[in-house]
Amino acid sequence: MKHSQLVRMILSGALILFIGLNQLTAAIRGGDHIAIVGNTFADQLRNHGYLETLLLNEFTADPISMRNLGWGGDTLTTRDRPTNFPTEESTLTEHQADVIIACFGMFESFAGEAGLENFKSDLIAFIQSHEGKQYNDESEVRLILISPIAYENLGTLTPNWKQRNKDLKRYTESMGEVAQKHGIPFVDLYTPTRTLFDDESNSQLTTNGVHPNDFGYWAISSLVFKELMAMDSKRATPWRMRIDAKSGKTESNGVALSDFSLRGNQFSFQVEERSSPFVPPPQEGELPALLKDFRDTLVIENLEPGEYSLVVDGVPVVTATHEQWAQGVPIDSTPAHRDTEEYREAVVDKNTQFVYSWKALNQVHIVGERRNSSSGRALPAEVKAFNKLTKQKDKGLGGGTERKTRNWQVLPNEKLTN
Repeated sequence: MKHSQLVRMILSGALILFIGLNQLTAAIRGGDHIAIVGNTFADQLRNHGYLETLLLNEFTADPISMRNLGWGGDTLTTRDRPTNFPTEESTLTEHQADVIIACFGMFESFAGEAGLENFKSDLIAFIQSHEGKQYNDESEVRLILISPIAYENLGTLTPNWKQRNKDLKRYTESMGEVAQKHGIPFVDLYTPTRTLFDDESNSQLTTNGVHPNDFGYWAISSLVFKELMAMDSKRATPWRMRIDAKSGKTESNGVALSDFSLRGNQFSFQVEERSSPFVPPPQEGELPALLKDFRDTLVIENLEPGEYSLVVDGVPVVTATHEQWAQGVPIDSTPAHRDTEEYREAVVDKNTQFVYSWKALNQVHIVGERRNSSSGRALPAEVKAFNKLTKQKDKGLGGGTERKTRNWQVLPNEKLTN
């Protein structure tokens, strides 16, 4: 065998080994069935859908499937449920869960320093309760731990917020220590959210210092997504486009630019969407520095002085001055972004159907003392119908947002109005 052939075989084998190891250590893998458990923060992820949308758009070739089992008020040791409610293990088995994302620590942190050791013991017990379990009938379930967020200072609405953040920091550090000891992926949300809360230019992210609002869920979900992808060495980056209006030179990330055509001080080009756009933030305006990386951006250099509008497939998107275009302008309203927002709404709808099948409001008729009444006997069939509908919608979400090639134009404002 020639030396060059031997080298190629060794390198090929090393590459296969690297890919295999990477798949084994990835926090989230294509095709994963993911279950979210935990407190109110976990529960309300389903009503916003940002994290799930980002993950679905990342794993388009082998879609993930997610079920939210969060419950307001849940802690590591207290999970009150109605009489005869299905066990968590049975629901995890029904979903064939490969991964459990666990969100705890906020309520527990109110015990302060005195409760820290109990929290660590309870967290270890939670981890051990899932050790060796194969909810998918094939492999041991993998855990991911998510820390609580920081406590936002909202004035008189959030007294003692400094002490609360001291406690939350210690609980987050303890969670990280336990995760590291057990070899479990861990996402620290306390540190970045504390930075966001300390940024005076930032918009309010919570309703009461603890529970995120819609903008807060967008920001925090983006942070979680970035960390999960970093664990797998994936680049969770938004669209980045740079165009020189004079030379026609282009650079791009996440999309491919072609067919650049310049006529006077207006130009057009084709954009092939090779990745899905980032989910647009639910509010307009400048984002804090920590969140700017989660926004798709277009930079246009060397424009003649004036105002210019971006038009995509005939739809006006955004207007800015030549100075603003040179610095970079967020492009959150293109047809692709609008499609992504509709897709997110479909994700939320799927989650709602699952709640109807799993955590319906009339549990007393389904599993409780009235389950043998005439109305109670009719409800199990409805629950099965909602479960079937959930699976149908889940399947329909596979593949993520449709990606297209679109015509982009940059026009001086007088051209747009003529």
